[in-house]
Amino acid sequence: MTGPEDATPEGPDTSGAALTTLRGAGVQVDVRRAGRVIGSICLVGLAVLIAVLYVAGIHKNDQINQLHQHGVDVTVTVSGCLGLLGGSGSNPAGYACTGTFTLDGHRYRESIPGNTLRPPGTTVDAVAVPGNPPLLDTHHAVATSHASASVFVVPTILLVVLVALLVGVLVLSRRRDRFAVQQ
Repeated sequence: MTGPEDATPEGPDTSGAALTTLRGAGVQVDVRRAGRVIGSICLVGLAVLIAVLYVAGIHKNDQINQLHQHGVDVTVTVSGCLGLLGGSGSNPAGYACTGTFTLDGHRYRESIPGNTLRPPGTTVDAVAVPGNPPLLDTHHAVATSHASASVFVVPTILLVVLVALLVGVLVLSRRRDRFAVQQ
């Protein structure tokens, strides 16, 4: 009687052998360990995203407050505008305009907030913060914007999800540890 090793004239049957070999060296992957590493990387990435969103919200509210509290009126003269394309590049998405203004005896060239086409040479009434000239916005935008807690809604929801995931991981690891001790 012949065994599985003798089934083919080329040599032993390798149908059950690992497919991850390189020049005779096999590779074994602990799937649980790889899953833990990937899960940990995802949790750290989520934590970093939450921190970035909180910092961005704080920064945005700070800019709005600076414009309201320290902003001074400036007149921006439009230098020119570029058309912005969206999607596949065939649809207009708005315009990006730049302009110049004078603040505290210095002349600045900055982007004009908004996406309206403005002919060169026209003027826009705006608000700028002395000592921080790139912080510029139109009168209308400053009048209608207020610092708000709503910028923290998404990062707070993500924080709750992160905490729930961490609690779930801790509960599962404790159950697994208890089960291992019982056996």
